[in-house]
Order: sequence, then structure tokens, then C-alpha cells
Amino acid sequence: MTTEDDSLRGGATGAGPRLTPLAEDGWDSRTRQLLSPVSRDAGGRVPNVFTTLVRHPDLYERFMPFGGYLLRSGRLPGRVRELLILRTAYHTRASYEWGRHVPLAKAAGVTEAEIARIPQGPDAEGWVEPDSHLLRAADELHRAARLSDTTWAALSAHYDDADLVEITMLVGQYHMVAFFLNSAGTELDPGFGPVAFPASAEGTTGTSDPARSTEGL
Repeated sequence: MTTEDDSLRGGATGAGPRLTPLAEDGWDSRTRQLLSPVSRDAGGRVPNVFTTLVRHPDLYERFMPFGGYLLRSGRLPGRVRELLILRTAYHTRASYEWGRHVPLAKAAGVTEAEIARIPQGPDAEGWVEPDSHLLRAADELHRAARLSDTTWAALSAHYDDADLVEITMLVGQYHMVAFFLNSAGTELDPGFGPVAFPASAEGTTGTSDPARSTEGL
């Protein structure tokens, strides 16, 4: 059964985006400069997340170094980063985020079986202890905006103080990106969809069929 809350989640609804990506033939000189460092997808397209966010060029210019650091240069191993991002994308029903990050997760060593298990949460059979703690951290931050003492202590057995800071900031960053993507109705780029979230113990059903690997926020 679809609820009003369900209808508000998940980005584009089939009616097209609320904010359309800026077409390259309409870029002004500043937009062209801001987007020039971005890796293009196959076919030469700049991903929709960037060509939509750049509608606010001042924010884009200040946001990108932070987002880029967490994605490419942070302390956390890629596998850890992508488990946290995918669990966050699942919670927020951010189909763009999920679709772009499944290939990145695979490249970081997350298996297809593990990706399919992410929606089932930290107590699903098959997780090793550090991974279950990470998923539980993403759950607690999503639901309560803080880590419990138990989860903080469990993570502290595997990660140092700076890592713990980055875990909380990373989950917060990808909530913020999901808010933007879902509200703007940003459509998943060609070759990366369609996405419907995998079955979960929490009642969401569907399958996921994101494709090809390339970077996105």
C-alpha cells in the first residue's frame, strides 16, 4: 500500500525533475569552469547531480571540496564508505544515490550478495561484526541523529577518533545530498537505472538494476 510518505520519497516521480539539469549548450563561463573538473560519464555527459546543483554556483563551489574529500580522499576505506552510503540511500529512498553508488561499492569490494543484503539491516545473517556495526550506525544516525553508547563503543574497537568523526559526517553528508536529489527530482543518468529498492525486512520490495561504474556524489 502506498502512503503519502512513500510518495514523497525517491527523487523523480515520472513527471520529470522539478529542477532540470543545465544543458551544456546553455552553460555560462562560470558554470563551465565549475563543471570542468567533473568526470564525465560514457558518452561525455556530466552527471545530473552536478548539472542540477550548479544552479546555485556559490553553494556548488563551496560544497564540492567537502563532498569530494569524503568521496575520494577521506580516511575511511572505500568499502566502509560505500556500506554507509548505500544504507543511507536506502533509508532516504534516494534512488539516484543508490544507483550511482552500487557500482562504486562493487569497485570497493562490496559483493552483490552484500549489496542485496544492505536493506535487511545490521542483524541480517551473513554480516561480519565490523560491517554490522557500520550499518547500525547508519540506522541510529538516521532515526535518532546520534550514535548510542553501545554502537560508539563497538565502532571504537575498530576505528580511531578521527574515523568516528568521519563516519558521522559521511552519513550526514549523504542525508543532505539525498534531501536535495529527492526534492529536486533528479533523474538517474542513462545507463544507471531503473532503480527500485531491494526487498527488505522493513517492508520495502523491489529489485535494483543499476549499471556501469563512474563517480557521482
